[in-house]
Amino acid sequence: MKRTELVMGMPVIVEIADAHADSAALGSVFEYFRYVDEKFSTYKSDSEISKINRHALPEQDWSADMREVFRLAEKTKLQTENYFDIRKPDGQYDPSGLVKGWAIRNAARLLRAEGFRNFYINAGGDIETSGSAEHGAPWTVGIKNPFNTGEIVKVLEIGNGGIATSGNYLRGNHIYNPKEKEEKLEEVSSLTVIGPDIYEADRFATAAFAMGKSGIVFIESLPGFEGYMIDCTGMATMTSGFERYAK
Repeated sequence: MKRTELVMGMPVIVEIADAHADSAALGSVFEYFRYVDEKFSTYKSDSEISKINRHALPEQDWSADMREVFRLAEKTKLQTENYFDIRKPDGQYDPSGLVKGWAIRNAARLLRAEGFRNFYINAGGDIETSGSAEHGAPWTVGIKNPFNTGEIVKVLEIGNGGIATSGNYLRGNHIYNPKEKEEKLEEVSSLTVIGPDIYEADRFATAAFAMGKSGIVFIESLPGFEGYMIDCTGMATMTSGFERYAK
């Protein structure tokens, strides 16, 4: 059973391959994504993060989810030597570099709690997979050519895990280097990270992209992670274990 909806300003695809899948299970996932959007969207003036940014909500009144996301963001900042920072150059908070992966992982946990083992969640290209697709086939994920998004340059087979791609080729320069805030990130066109789950892959993909070409070296240093980088000239560089996922 499969459904696609536009949530959080992007297409979200949820597919459950278990025989007992039903529309209620899919509905609970999309309801959760709508909740996340209402709380963390920087485009909604009444969201919790928007109220925080205009100093209309004191910290003692923040929700438990907001506190968790800020805690995880600080942890990620420390783990990436300050290359991940949800505080933007203008002083506003934007946790989207972490929230999407966090939300997908939480949605996957909802499905597992309901007894589902074989499913796929894709929110704007960030993907969590579990088990296998119909008839036991592996879930497959394509990496797009950042210079021609209609072309797939790599097809990967993912069992249980997450895959996230960071880049400026679709949304422009929305990622920045917190250490050099005025620097335009032009060395790398896209950086794809495979991790144990989508939250881990997403947050480290964002930070690694901000590192420029050294980002792939950072991913190589992380146990349990693999990466695939395409630089501005079209040259691809991958981590040592990446090819085991290639179809």
